[in-house]
Amino acid sequence: MRASDRAYEALRSDIVEWRLLPGQVLGEVEQSERFGISRTPIREALSRLTADGLAEAHRGRGVVVSQVSLEDVRALFELREALDCRAARLAARRRDAAEFQRLAAELEACVDRLRDPDTDRSAYYELVERMDQAVDDATVNPYLTAAQRSLRLHLARVRKLSRTNPQRLARAAAEHAQIARAIAEGSEELAEAATRVHLANSLHAVLTTPVREWVEPAPPLEAAG
Repeated sequence: MRASDRAYEALRSDIVEWRLLPGQVLGEVEQSERFGISRTPIREALSRLTADGLAEAHRGRGVVVSQVSLEDVRALFELREALDCRAARLAARRRDAAEFQRLAAELEACVDRLRDPDTDRSAYYELVERMDQAVDDATVNPYLTAAQRSLRLHLARVRKLSRTNPQRLARAAAEHAQIARAIAEGSEELAEAATRVHLANSLHAVLTTPVREWVEPAPPLEAAG
């Protein structure tokens, strides 16, 4: 893996997982020391993060982690509704029924475990990613898949806000299971309806998360480089 790719993937993960907070400076010198590489690949990584919308230039501070506003979240979900509902219908039409039956069973098995605040949620997030990939494969539409890939990068960042709400995570797992069951049964209408319910509940959960937990930027840091 190229040095710039390694830095990009690590920084992207830190932003999506909220280890790097909105407004936090991504100094070239600091990051080059962190990864043990020169500033050139760091600059390339920061440029890619900026193109993704995960970082932004800030006058006097260099590149910082981008903010997330309520307006951003609403706009993301408006696009998500259009793409996810269409994808659910196409997946139900072209699916591998056995694959989605397995996914539904795995998601249902997660529900009770996720209600425990001490449960490791990483397996659940990996399962959601597997379902996303299964839906992508079932749609057989590379243009829709490309649009979904860009959107999901930002949604993954927003989605992690629910990690502090075990009850919401459990309900989300049940909702994903319903979508998977509908797709497995080949019901386009039910798959779309289940998707709309899930998206409405997800948006409500994010919008009712205390703003201080996710909108408030990190304390200003001295930009290194």
